[in-house]
Amino acid sequence: MVIYGVALLSACVFFGVWLGSILGALIGLNSDVGGVGFAMLFLVLASDYCQRKGLLTIDSESGVKFWSAMYIPIVVAMAMNQNVIAALAGGPAAILAGAAACCVMFPLVKPLTRLAGPSEGWDKNDSADNQQK
Repeated sequence: MVIYGVALLSACVFFGVWLGSILGALIGLNSDVGGVGFAMLFLVLASDYCQRKGLLTIDSESGVKFWSAMYIPIVVAMAMNQNVIAALAGGPAAILAGAAACCVMFPLVKPLTRLAGPSEGWDKNDSADNQQK
C-alpha cells in the first residue's frame, strides 16, 4: 500500500527542513538552506537501512518507492522555481554558471553511465540501442 511510505517520508522531510533551518541560522540567513536536499538524503539512507535490516514489509517497500519517486520531481520543480528567480535576480553571472555546468555535464552522462556498468536486472537485449539495430 502506498500509505505506508508516508511516515518515513514525513519524518525525513521534518528532519531535513529542521537541519536546513539550523544550517541557515548558523550562517546568518533567515531561511532554510538545503533542507529539502537533506530530506532526500535522509529518505535514501533511511529506506536503504530499513531494507537491509528487514524492517520494511513488501507493502511498506512499495510505498517508500512510490513516495520517493513522487517526492523527487516535486522537490526539483520547487527548487527550480527558486533557483530561476535567484538567478534572474543575481544577474548574468548566475545564469552563465548554470549554463556552463549544463554544457559541461550533459556530454558526460553517457560515459559515466558506461563507467557505472549495467545495473541489476538489466538485460542487454532489452536496451534501446540493441532494439534499433
